[in-house]
Amino acid sequence: MQQPSAKTENAGALTRVAAPFRAIFGRALDIALPTLCPACREQVRDGGLCPSCWSKLTMIAPPYCERLGIPFAYDPGPGVLSMQAISDPPAYNRARAAVRFDDIARALVHALKYGDRLDLAPVMGRWMARAGHELLKDADALIPVPLHWRRLWGRRFNQSALLSKTISQESGVPVADAAIKRIKATAQQVGLTQSERAQNVQGAFRVPPDHKAEVAGRRVVLIDDVLTSGATSDACARALLRAGASNVDLLVFARVVDAVQAPI
Repeated sequence: MQQPSAKTENAGALTRVAAPFRAIFGRALDIALPTLCPACREQVRDGGLCPSCWSKLTMIAPPYCERLGIPFAYDPGPGVLSMQAISDPPAYNRARAAVRFDDIARALVHALKYGDRLDLAPVMGRWMARAGHELLKDADALIPVPLHWRRLWGRRFNQSALLSKTISQESGVPVADAAIKRIKATAQQVGLTQSERAQNVQGAFRVPPDHKAEVAGRRVVLIDDVLTSGATSDACARALLRAGASNVDLLVFARVVDAVQAPI
C-alpha cells in the first residue's frame, strides 16, 4: 500500500484541530470547516464519499471464490474455488471484502489511518458487516488485527479495532480486542515481495496465555482494513489456530484484485 500523501497528512492535522471545537460549536464549525470527501475533497453533508466518488467505488459481490472471495467472471455455482485457493490455500478458512482496493478505496483507507478521519470507520464498518454476513452469523468473536505498541502509540488508534466496533454493533458479535498481540515490530510491508512479506511477519503474533479462553474452541473472524498478499492475516490466523481456535475467517474493507478470475 502507498504511503500517505502530504494532502492526506494536512487534512489529518486540520481534523485534529477541529475535533474538540466541533463538539462544542457544532453547526457553526461545520460551515467554517466542512467535512470533505476523502477522495476528491468536495464538501459532503453527512461524511463519507460524495455521490460522484461513491459511484466509482467497486463493491465485491457474488459470484466469487468460496474461500478467498476473489470475484469470478461468471457464476459457476456454489462452493467453487479459484486457482489461487487451490494452489496456495491460506491458514484462514474464508475471506470476504466489501470493496476492491482501487483509488477511491485507497483514499478512504488512507484518510482513516493517516488523516484522522475517524468518522469514516462507521461507514466502512457497515459495508463490511454486509459483505461478511455469512461469516458473522456463525462467529463467536471479532478479533482486530493488532498493531505493535510503538505503531499504536504513534497513530493513537488501531483502525481495525475501530472497524470491529461498528461490525460488532451491526452483527451482535462481540469484539475480543486483546485476544492476539503483535509481539514483533515488523517493517512496513510496502514494496516487499510476497515471500518477503511472509518472512517479515513470521512469529510476529501471539495469543497471550491469559486470553486463550477467548480463542480456544471458538469461531473467530479477523478484522483488517486491506488484504494485499494475505501475509499478515495468514500469520494472525496461524497464531489463533495454534491457540485452539476452531475456525478463523477474515473480513476486510478492501482487497487487491489483480483480475477477475475464471473458476476452477
